[in-house]
Amino acid sequence: MHERNRQVAELFQSIADSLTDQDANPHRIRAYRRAATSIRSLHEDIAAIAQRGALQTIPGIGRELSAKIEEFLATGTVQVQKAAGAPLPPEVAAWASLPGLSESLVQHLYGRLGIRTLDDLEALVRSHLLRTLPGAAVNEDQLLAAIQARRQG
Repeated sequence: MHERNRQVAELFQSIADSLTDQDANPHRIRAYRRAATSIRSLHEDIAAIAQRGALQTIPGIGRELSAKIEEFLATGTVQVQKAAGAPLPPEVAAWASLPGLSESLVQHLYGRLGIRTLDDLEALVRSHLLRTLPGAAVNEDQLLAAIQARRQG
């Protein structure tokens, strides 16, 4: 497989996973997964396909994903619009820097589970329910220590 194809396929798979964590539109998630699968199966460098303007001939690649691929080829990155959700308060958004917590997991904790304070977060960790959430690979002891440090600092 061509290196760029692998990179784009992994990027699209990662976007699909992130959108899944955000409970985004299932059709959008499937579109990224399908595109990743199609790109993995290409026998030609995706940059060559883009150069001749044929990205939309790849199964699962429409106008929007074609633009994402061209953006990646030009810049090495892709801007992805997050699933609609209330913006997090800054003190809650800062939890993403705690060990084992990601931005999407913090969004889920706040938006879906109503976790609003460090006390709420600590109670969730101590209940061992945090480890049951998809995408939550958390070392509870490290997270509890970080919560204590955050309170003191």
